[in-house]
Amino acid sequence: MNAYDEYMKGIVQPMRQELVDAGFTELTTADEVNEFMATTKGVSLVVINSVCGCAAGLARPAVREAIKEVKPEHLVTVFAGQDREATEAMRGFFEEIPPSSPSIAILRDGQLEYFIPRDQIEGYPVEQIREHLTGVLKQACGQ
Repeated sequence: MNAYDEYMKGIVQPMRQELVDAGFTELTTADEVNEFMATTKGVSLVVINSVCGCAAGLARPAVREAIKEVKPEHLVTVFAGQDREATEAMRGFFEEIPPSSPSIAILRDGQLEYFIPRDQIEGYPVEQIREHLTGVLKQACGQ
């Protein structure tokens, strides 16, 4: 690993940990993504994490708050720009959606049910993003 990669690994660790501490499982390789997608049943919340400010100040806080109210069976995350193969593999499961990070996907039995792209995160208040996600999760989880 070169000095840049080592530096970035250290920088993003708290950004990764924020979701892990909230109960998310990190998928860091394409194999992990493919295995998860091949075997998962039920509702999954997938966060495509990012280094940007809208991930830190909006997406991650909104997600953490939303899952306190409605928690689907599976919580997973991939990190765009860091775990490139894993992110590419996850995005391959919803190819019709242009790449966007941060973004949030709701899947049922591995099939995309709803997607919140960056342009519905950036520039919106965290409360509005949380309410949007909570509403979608309530519907997906039958609440």
